[in-house]
Amino acid sequence: MENQSSVTQFFLVGFTISVELQLFLFVVFFAIYLLTVTANVAIISLVRIDTRLHTPMYFFLSQLSFLEIWYTSSIAPKLLANLAGWKHISLSGCLSQTYFYFSLGSTEFFLLGVMAIDRYLAVCNPLRYPAIMNAQVCVQAVSACWSVAFLSVFFLVLLISRLTFCPPAIINHFFCDLPPLLQLSCQNTLLEEIVVFFFACSIVLTSLLLTVVSYVLIISTIYKIPSTKGRQKAFSTCASHFTVVTILYGTVIFIYVRPNVSYSMDVNKVLGVFNTVVTPLLNPVIYCLRNKEAKEALRKVLQQAALGSSGFCPACASPSPHPVLQDFQVAEVAGLLRHK
Repeated sequence: MENQSSVTQFFLVGFTISVELQLFLFVVFFAIYLLTVTANVAIISLVRIDTRLHTPMYFFLSQLSFLEIWYTSSIAPKLLANLAGWKHISLSGCLSQTYFYFSLGSTEFFLLGVMAIDRYLAVCNPLRYPAIMNAQVCVQAVSACWSVAFLSVFFLVLLISRLTFCPPAIINHFFCDLPPLLQLSCQNTLLEEIVVFFFACSIVLTSLLLTVVSYVLIISTIYKIPSTKGRQKAFSTCASHFTVVTILYGTVIFIYVRPNVSYSMDVNKVLGVFNTVVTPLLNPVIYCLRNKEAKEALRKVLQQAALGSSGFCPACASPSPHPVLQDFQVAEVAGLLRHK
């Protein structure tokens, strides 16, 4: 059906603040965006360069970093343009931004769920872990995350595109988010609101349930490990992922998983900035600070860069650990399982 909308572009309100403060936010957000892209590219490069990071956990982390680059890029450039005074966006541009924002966001939820399963297998089934999480399974899991997310969001945006939008087409946000977009329709949007709500519930809560169940099983297994050192090693391998999950789910559930669109948009703007601009920078920082292998790989690369491409660094030439043990030291867990 042809879209009968008389609106060809929307006006994004953005932040109703002084020009000076908008300029300050432009500089801050631009710096954060550059740092985000740089940090995530660094993670991808580290995983590719260092053979010690050629494991399922770091493969998924590199995919998450790749995803974060595109996720923040779907919002940050338009946010910066809005702060600079270019506040209009075309109807097709608005729908495209909505599509990529929710597709990439849904892919991130699926990917975090897969990463939770990966941690569950590493902790609770360490002896079979290398055979289960082989390269083919990892690639298939990531491909499924991208495919399901982009396909499901396509039908959601197709439903929204059939609505009629009437002037004045003013969106009280800094990007084309679904709740304020639905408020601009001349038609009754009850059906679309229900679909959006159940879509958010099915994506967010299903992946959250999968993550929670995985961590319940992980924690129950960890507490059976007899030594304190073994428990600390097991917790450390999951700490980064758990921190990222907590931040992301907490923000998104507060914004979207509610049955009513009549809530404070000012609060959602702040949370939207945190979710789309700040969180993509926090993820690589959290993983680098919490993972010994990542910090060691970064130190090695920096030392090599400092000495030059032809220099020799004894600390950088240390042999890599056995590929089965480099992802997670399984001796404590494996010993426990053998004595069950």
